[in-house]
Amino acid sequence: MNALRNKVQLIGNVGSDPEIRNLGEGKKLAKLAIATNEVYYNDKGDKVTDTQWHTVVAWGKAAEIIEKFVEKGKEIAVEGKLVHKVWEDKDGNKRYTTEVVANELLLLGGR
Repeated sequence: MNALRNKVQLIGNVGSDPEIRNLGEGKKLAKLAIATNEVYYNDKGDKVTDTQWHTVVAWGKAAEIIEKFVEKGKEIAVEGKLVHKVWEDKDGNKRYTTEVVANELLLLGGR
């Protein structure tokens, strides 16, 4: 059950071309945003689409796959863990972010 303690799975569409960073010694980092959509009907019977944006980062082989095959509009599935970060900006304000650190990636479809 330890494998289930911090696990997230998302299927969504890539919002823009991934950002790839070469960190030296053959290490790569890929960063991208994916949108997930939930569709439901409100009390009035109107169809509502709720879009959530998620920042995804990947290292190593997953980053290489993203670099070669993933582009804006592509539908992908990612599995990984949630990582929360806190830092101070240049004005001394606390900033917060949550990222999905992907360890598995599945290319699903076209645009």
